Amino acid sequence: MERVFSGMRPTGKLHLGHLAGALTNWVKLQDSYDCYYSIVDWHAMMSDYEDPSMMRQNCTEVLLDWLASGIDPEKSCVFVQSHVHEHAELALALAMVTPLGWLFRNPIYKEQLRNIENRDIQNYAFLGYPVLMAADILLYKATIVPVGEDQDAHLELSREIARRFNHFFGENRLPEPQMLLTPTPKVPGTDGRKMSKSYNNSLLISEDSGSMWEKLRTMVTDPARIKRTDPGEPDKCPVWDIQKVFNNDQQELLEIAEGCRTAGIGCIDCKKKLNGHVDRVMAPILEKRRKYENSPELLSDILNEGAKRARKVARETMLELREAMGLLIES
Repeated sequence: MERVFSGMRPTGKLHLGHLAGALTNWVKLQDSYDCYYSIVDWHAMMSDYEDPSMMRQNCTEVLLDWLASGIDPEKSCVFVQSHVHEHAELALALAMVTPLGWLFRNPIYKEQLRNIENRDIQNYAFLGYPVLMAADILLYKATIVPVGEDQDAHLELSREIARRFNHFFGENRLPEPQMLLTPTPKVPGTDGRKMSKSYNNSLLISEDSGSMWEKLRTMVTDPARIKRTDPGEPDKCPVWDIQKVFNNDQQELLEIAEGCRTAGIGCIDCKKKLNGHVDRVMAPILEKRRKYENSPELLSDILNEGAKRARKVARETMLELREAMGLLIES
């Protein structure tokens, strides 16, 4: 099977945007690809180095959300990036052939410099983020990377780095990974903006049903619907975006849309229907998460076994690349 690599930074508990945008697709890929899913803690350290006090707990939270959502360590290699030292070693090797101009021109780097105001990211590691990302993928010679459109620039840079490495050290040493563009349905936060921990507007995977309903109940809707009798437009309503993700009853969706446009139903009626569907989807996920929460030794075993499996592949790759680069091999 072709090999897939993808990862997530451990910045805390995951939300419904992660579930709908990435995890649902990751779960499906497990049956068709050789999947490597990594909690990329070195990437998180690039911006969170000033206060890493929550790093270990955040890694655990991400793992819990992955397992609860259906990531199966029997099918996929699940591990923490820093547990496989070859990630850092390959990143250093790739840095030797990566021109600075490529990194400074990276549009994502420029965008984040503008938008991240509360942390100092003017450091060598953050500039070199795409090099470590390339190392993450190329270390396992992954040919498929499931990403959203916003990561296309980084993945293209990974291909260019692989191409340049091959130019210096032998053709076809490293494959050029291809993007598997995954469907990313819009899941807005409770204030209508993009769901994000930094905006404090997230609906968490780990949310209990009472807390979930309280957040949905107070969620913003179409601003035109000030009174119950005011007609609305579903396409302008953040709640409708979430309805389309979690409500698979097409007839009910048609009725909700018509009721909104004619003021036949109120926003709270729409939210109650949505809450029923969210609860139906999330209840088994929450139950599974709680079981893992009560098994810390099992979580440790999963990460240890995943790292052991990942190291085997990583060491083979690095042995080949060290020889190609003319480095002295340990006897």
